[in-house]
Amino acid sequence: MPTGHPAPPTRPRTTPATWLRATGSWISSAPGTYVWLTALFVTTVIVHQMSPAFEEEFLRQRSTNIHELSQNPVRVLISSAFWIDGGQWLPYAVLYTVFHAPAERRLGTLRWLTVAATAHVLATLVSEGILAWAIRHGHAPQSAANTLDVGVSYALAGVVAVLTYYVPRPWRPAYLFAVLVIYTVPLITTPTFTDIGHLTAALIGLACYPLTRRGT
Repeated sequence: MPTGHPAPPTRPRTTPATWLRATGSWISSAPGTYVWLTALFVTTVIVHQMSPAFEEEFLRQRSTNIHELSQNPVRVLISSAFWIDGGQWLPYAVLYTVFHAPAERRLGTLRWLTVAATAHVLATLVSEGILAWAIRHGHAPQSAANTLDVGVSYALAGVVAVLTYYVPRPWRPAYLFAVLVIYTVPLITTPTFTDIGHLTAALIGLACYPLTRRGT
């Protein structure tokens, strides 16, 4: 009769195929995030083929600055969300995976996109509106109406903030505090219209609490 102890259960082997399946499952759970990220990769590659002078003018025409917003607001509000100033795509791949993907998985694609788009659009209009006021009253140069302003940071700030409601309660106040510090300190130390936009976007994300409730 066998008298030994039963053999411990074997752990499943981690293989490249397992990693690929897990990665594919994660990506498919947040399709909007990775479609957007793929679009940013393509546009970043395109930008890298341009000369510096042409790149600046090309991106300026897709910027949500006062001049472009006054000419064709819908076009630039959409197009500005698909270009990255500076051409560094990898950091955004990390940020999208850490923040956008979990938010899309929790909220669903439609609600996630609503948060991101609302933060992007409203924060842009608020920050550019304040800049227009500053120009009109001599607090900013007239040339500021044609600044280069593209990117996805306002949408990201809104999504980072709305994730507050999915952080477990013991850690939620600390996460909220960190979010407010990250987006408030630059506005206090070296304020720019972009810093105003980031804080506005974060506050919009916090205001999207109703979208996080089940059954709404």
